[in-house]
Amino acid sequence: MDNGSIKMFQWFRSQHNDARGPFKWGIRFHQDVNRGEVKALSMWMTFKCAVIDIPLGWGKWGIIVNPKELSEGELERLARGYVRALYKYIGPETDIPAPDVNTNPKIMAWMMDEYSILAGKNAPGSFTGKPLSSWGSQWRGSATAQWGVYVLQEILRLQDIHLKWKKIAIQGAGNAGLTMAKLLIDLGAILVGISDSKWGIYCKKGLDIEIISDLKADRKSVIQYDDVEKLEPKKVLELDCDILIPAALENQITPENADNIQARIIVELANGPIVPEADAILEQKDIQVIPDILANAWWVMVSYFEQVQNNMNFYWNESEIDERLKSKITDATGQVYKASKEYKTSYRSGAYIVAMKRIFDAMHDRGEI
Repeated sequence: MDNGSIKMFQWFRSQHNDARGPFKWGIRFHQDVNRGEVKALSMWMTFKCAVIDIPLGWGKWGIIVNPKELSEGELERLARGYVRALYKYIGPETDIPAPDVNTNPKIMAWMMDEYSILAGKNAPGSFTGKPLSSWGSQWRGSATAQWGVYVLQEILRLQDIHLKWKKIAIQGAGNAGLTMAKLLIDLGAILVGISDSKWGIYCKKGLDIEIISDLKADRKSVIQYDDVEKLEPKKVLELDCDILIPAALENQITPENADNIQARIIVELANGPIVPEADAILEQKDIQVIPDILANAWWVMVSYFEQVQNNMNFYWNESEIDERLKSKITDATGQVYKASKEYKTSYRSGAYIVAMKRIFDAMHDRGEI
């Protein structure tokens, strides 16, 4: 530590399944990291890799630490010390870490550099989510929202539904929510409601996304938007709209408010915004839920693209990445849609059917089962 003392940090590592390829995982720095969380996330991400059909398995790593209590120097020493302790367990063909909660491109660059020192050569493919200056990939900034838009567009296309004039409501005015709002408005949709952590707003005729973006850029709440109806943040979920996009926190749609949902389609841009009991209610109401396992898998795909570019030492521009991304997500969405129709089930169950079949086939063909 900066004061010369020595502090030990506990960590957990879970490897769930590598039948389809090397373990890909996020490193989480958080004071509440625990064994159960790490194990659950490693399993969930195995399914996410499989449903979007990339040749990777999944694991998860986490360190019990509050990074806000560390100086930048302490944070760097922790990151590098972590790699030194676990060097033999990671690498481009074994475990390939990426950012997660409270980790970022700078930390990934420190870790990649430490791994390269130990390996005696530059090894950019050992970590993903790095800065562009350290062999990172183009196109990470807007990838969350663009991926969600592509998924939604394909689901609508398969049902011969047009996006133009559709009313959308978004819970969450962060980067993902605002970017998706802009992209959908450019495609002809109408933003009627949006919320931040403090307030929500509604206007039947449509909201001006530029005004909202300016407010958030100035660290202001959406409530300062004039001449609109003011709401509690979670009430945005219950607005009269065609498409609802939870893009904030988990566990937002519960049995208490599921019956009040009026949207016909929900896109889970956030992780786990719908609790299982509410999922059943929404299914009974014939509301289509595009699950998070499909709708927000962007970073896994972009991390995979970064790894491929690192291994080839050849880098694509944004348009090339966008073309490859759209191709992959269109195919994945089509497979989930087909499974949901074939088995007469929800998109969520359809996604798990697709993922489990791919994992099972890989394990069977390798003689593991």
